[in-house]
Amino acid sequence: MSERKVLTKYYPPDFDPSLVGRSRKPKGSSTLKVQTVRLMAPFSMQCTTCGEFIYRGRKFNSRKETPPDEKYLNIQLYRFYIRCTRCSAEIIFRTDPRNQDYIVEKGAKRNTDPWKRGLEKGREDETTEERLDRLMAEGMEGEEGGIQKERDVMMELEQKTEDAKREMAVADALDEIRSRNARLEKIQREGGGEIDVGDIGRGISEEEERRRKEEKEDEEAARRAFAFVRRQEMLEEVIEEDENEEEEEEGKGEVVAASSSSSVVVPAAATTTTTSSTGMPPPSFKRQVKKKKDRATLLGIKKKV
Repeated sequence: MSERKVLTKYYPPDFDPSLVGRSRKPKGSSTLKVQTVRLMAPFSMQCTTCGEFIYRGRKFNSRKETPPDEKYLNIQLYRFYIRCTRCSAEIIFRTDPRNQDYIVEKGAKRNTDPWKRGLEKGREDETTEERLDRLMAEGMEGEEGGIQKERDVMMELEQKTEDAKREMAVADALDEIRSRNARLEKIQREGGGEIDVGDIGRGISEEEERRRKEEKEDEEAARRAFAFVRRQEMLEEVIEEDENEEEEEEGKGEVVAASSSSSVVVPAAATTTTTSSTGMPPPSFKRQVKKKKDRATLLGIKKKV
């Protein structure tokens, strides 16, 4: 068996390396570069030969051509060749860097052109400068429209706040009218007669004055009652303090009497104790050294002399 990994190769005697392989082409040559690639349809299209619809994302085996002279702002353009899935007609499309999309050149037509949506007739073939001017004008209009919308929103908010204030004022006025009507009905029931319209304000003012007077009288009575209670509490505290002071003074007098009697008795007891204990030596606070016991003699051990 031959070896799987060959270290040396056999070259016949008539081998000419110049006849084998491709020679390198010079850089920047004008020849077209063609590659076979697998791609998906970048857009939906319809075949002009048979009318077959080819949806976006359909996979094809295509030829990719790189024309060296076709560039846009130094961006290389690429051309692709595919065939219809029904009639095998050739379809050609290329890249479009200006619109960031693709352009169909032959064999099919696009279903939609995204950059032409919303454009009026006559603007389909506008130049780059015209498109930039149009986009700038649209941006200015959009900014003005945004400012106008913000103003409208602020005006709506102000209008809502004014409406809310007006509604609150109307509700307060209605509550006041209802309370006044209730007071008038009460006065009418108590008086038993009809009330003139001219006397309404006077009746209301008299009722309010009477009510305020009663409230003031109630407040004054409450204040007096609380003041009386505070005075009573203060008197009770003073009486209790006087009693406590009297008790303390009595206790101190008893303690002083007891101490005076004990002071009279103590010297006699002290003389008796001193006379009775004359035979005992007075206590001394000297340090006494204890003698060491001879343990050896107790155990019967004789020391060598």
